[in-house]
Amino acid sequence: MSYSYNPASSEFNLLCKSQIKLLTQGLGALWSAVYLTEESVVTRETKLFPFAIYPQTESELTLKLPGIELPEIWQKVNSESISQPSFLLPDKLTGDSLSNVRQKRGNLGNKPRIFPLIYENTVMGLLIVARENRNWEETELKQAENIATTLAIASFMERQSQWYRKQLALQQEANRWGKDSVDDLLHQLRNPLTALKTFSKLLIKRLLPEDRNQSLATSILRESDRLSELLQQFEAEISQSSTTPVTLSTTSVRLADTETNERNNFLLPDSKKDLESVALKEILEPLLLSAEAIASEKKIELVVNLENNLPPVKGNPQALREVFNNLIDNAIKYTPEQGIVELETRVKDGLVGVAIQDTGYGIPTQEQPQIFERHYRGIQAEGDIPGSGLGLAIAKDLIQQMQGNIELISPNNLAKNSNFPGTTFIVWLPQI
Repeated sequence: MSYSYNPASSEFNLLCKSQIKLLTQGLGALWSAVYLTEESVVTRETKLFPFAIYPQTESELTLKLPGIELPEIWQKVNSESISQPSFLLPDKLTGDSLSNVRQKRGNLGNKPRIFPLIYENTVMGLLIVARENRNWEETELKQAENIATTLAIASFMERQSQWYRKQLALQQEANRWGKDSVDDLLHQLRNPLTALKTFSKLLIKRLLPEDRNQSLATSILRESDRLSELLQQFEAEISQSSTTPVTLSTTSVRLADTETNERNNFLLPDSKKDLESVALKEILEPLLLSAEAIASEKKIELVVNLENNLPPVKGNPQALREVFNNLIDNAIKYTPEQGIVELETRVKDGLVGVAIQDTGYGIPTQEQPQIFERHYRGIQAEGDIPGSGLGLAIAKDLIQQMQGNIELISPNNLAKNSNFPGTTFIVWLPQI
């Protein structure tokens, strides 16, 4: 990782100046130099670059000075022959101002003192101080060490701040690119979706009420409306996210709305807030019309056994459609040709259950504890059946919000074939 201290923040500049002022006024320093490390990405050799120098006539020159390796500067500072900072700084920086200091304070007869700037076992730089030819008192050394510690901590915070700023800039650029891509995608989706809705409405008008294709056309329109609703929600969320303020301090970056631990499923219904009395048959029958067409295309038999006098349950209609759509879709998707998908209802102990059973590949016992985790697909990820591993996680989350639960049974032996052990999911909801 590479860090650049040029230009540094105004706060860090002010701090360095205040600490050098303490050295000058409190400890009688005739000249001081603050060197900061910069790690090279290529060679990994630590070099030091001058950051603050006193006395100094042209501060901008420090931005152009070359770096010096740590062993070299350490050797020079500890050399007995060193009595002025010209070995570290070009003549243009030290000539006039150092001459003025000599005239006022006399010759520098004592070699400079070096104080490492160390924080969390990392050398952040060096503080080099020279003063009149007199010994350092213990209290003076302690004060200089405290100044070095302050500069080390400030240097670390400055380094962190610059890294965060760089990462924030990269993130903002990535977000801009991502938002542009999403905007393009949404724009391209609108036209075919509008056409799909128009075609389905035309089919409904032209088909006779008794035509079995009437229900398919109605299902197409219903799903098209659902897609339109999702697009509108997504566009609203994207628009809100693009105006979310970002706060950047000198030590950390905080994105607004990240203080809460709750995940914002803006595309999913908030079933915790809108629970009502729901007739499950009204939820399931439209979904089964679409499922029947898909199963027939795949040569799978769809068997439906819904009780006529099924008691209503406490739930959210939109959330329940999402749950059963995912479970029925999975059952058909993971059942091979000539298989069976069976849906039936059950009532037990004040609960109403909807069981979706299949004669598919089953779920290995060792994978069942993880099957409801987001993006987990287990052994299915190795096959050629597409999926994101989100359907079951979404279903479980929504059902738990409605005070229900999902029971998993695999194998279910519905097919009586060891090669296809089958899977059963039972959604249990409290009846009213």
